[in-house]
Amino acid sequence: MNALLKDPLLRLRPMTDEDVDAVMEVEREAYPFPWSHGIFHDCLRVGYCCWVCTLEERIVGYAVMSVAAGEAHLLNLCVKPARQGQGLGRRLMRRLMNLAREHRADELFLEVRVSNTPALELYHALGFNEIGRRRGYYPLPRGREDAILLARTLR
Repeated sequence: MNALLKDPLLRLRPMTDEDVDAVMEVEREAYPFPWSHGIFHDCLRVGYCCWVCTLEERIVGYAVMSVAAGEAHLLNLCVKPARQGQGLGRRLMRRLMNLAREHRADELFLEVRVSNTPALELYHALGFNEIGRRRGYYPLPRGREDAILLARTLR
């Protein structure tokens, strides 16, 4: 196991409105087409499962998931680029999978860019299976990129 995951200063906790500025820093660093402040505030306002991963009280990752009618949908999961590949995404996903179960979701769905090989490897390792594609789902500097739709049974 990665030593970072054993660090006593590494924590997962619910996101708050006060976290959104720091979340946006990570979002902008990781994505060429980031979500806006308003999207994160709206997710918090409507009660989505919004969590942050902190190291020494600095946000290094976050995730947003909706749960309704027996289904959960991962809307966003991001780890600061300098911290990727250290197990933080896996830790966040396991927390969200447990939260989805607590909310009585039977399945968890997500989309991932076809080019995001590390994320695809993580999701497959966690038991997700490809169930479809969304053509032109993600913006690119020139054009659009397909998303792979993944699902995992939780019960």
